Amino acid sequence: MPEYLAPTRSHGLVEILDRVLDKGLVIAGDIKINLANVELITIQVRLLVCSIDKAEAIGLNWWRYDPRLTAGAPAANALVAGDLEARLDRIERQLDLLTPRPHSSHTSGGQRGGSAGPEPSATE
Repeated sequence: MPEYLAPTRSHGLVEILDRVLDKGLVIAGDIKINLANVELITIQVRLLVCSIDKAEAIGLNWWRYDPRLTAGAPAANALVAGDLEARLDRIERQLDLLTPRPHSSHTSGGQRGGSAGPEPSATE
């Protein structure tokens, strides 16, 4: 019964925190920095404080798919080895089309793009 007569500060804080997490709290604000009527920077702050259950109830669940927060979530831009090899082959083909080839009568064995330059003579 003494709790009801003189509630402690921590008891009031717990009630406030419980209410905020249950109902949610939105803080919004804009910071604009102007110099001589020229807007230099605008910072928009939007903060939502609520429980995970409440966030999911209103359609927020980005943390489930963020690869930095969830080890099992697939990364949106991750490439598997086969895709990476195919991409590298495509880039190499495009590079071959863009680079001019020297017009020489001999090419070194099996290498693309011709020889690397004149071969040294036997006396060198």
